[in-house]
Amino acid sequence: MTTSRNQILERLKMAKVSSQAQKDIAFHPWGSDGKKTNEQKMTRFCQALSASHAEIKSIHSEQLSQTLNQLSGEKGWKKAVIGTQGKWHHAFQQSLTGIDVKEFSQEIEGWKTELFTNIDVGITHVLAGIADTGTLVLWPTPQEPRTLSLVPPCHVAVIHASTLHHHFLEVMAMQNWADNMPTNALLISGPSKTADIQQTLAYGAHGPSELIVVILEDQ
Repeated sequence: MTTSRNQILERLKMAKVSSQAQKDIAFHPWGSDGKKTNEQKMTRFCQALSASHAEIKSIHSEQLSQTLNQLSGEKGWKKAVIGTQGKWHHAFQQSLTGIDVKEFSQEIEGWKTELFTNIDVGITHVLAGIADTGTLVLWPTPQEPRTLSLVPPCHVAVIHASTLHHHFLEVMAMQNWADNMPTNALLISGPSKTADIQQTLAYGAHGPSELIVVILEDQ
């Protein structure tokens, strides 16, 4: 218990701390009419994510490798972890030149220490986005487990603009969750944050302190 407490306090000291809480943007629920334009959905999605302290990159698909490589240099990443499958798996694997990129292809017990102490960033695909709340919907699998988005101090989430929906109900309806319910859906609306300890808003105490959302725009 003492060890766990010390680890949490240590992460708080290392986390980004805000001296005063950021003013959240007041969002009014959209309802379920589903009549907003793609531009309106994207604007709301980005505003909500930004209000939750996420960094956003909007690019074309062919710029993904270049963008990830650029981010690696800017952030000073040394080690990254990715899954073993996915639409952009090859881009994840090949774009991060000059750093150690590991695939999550073994049981966590075999490399827990390295994963929790040495990995700088986890990179994942995103199943869908929710414009209303600025939320990412991830569908973790054995090939891309939720650990990638929960353990490293930085999470890079790649989402295609065409998968952005008005609200969560629309995601479930459009992707037919009634007949194909995920066993472990993960909703992310910003980096990990807490104000429970010392009554100070801090990022990264219980998960990634940094969330970077890379939006791949349609041509």
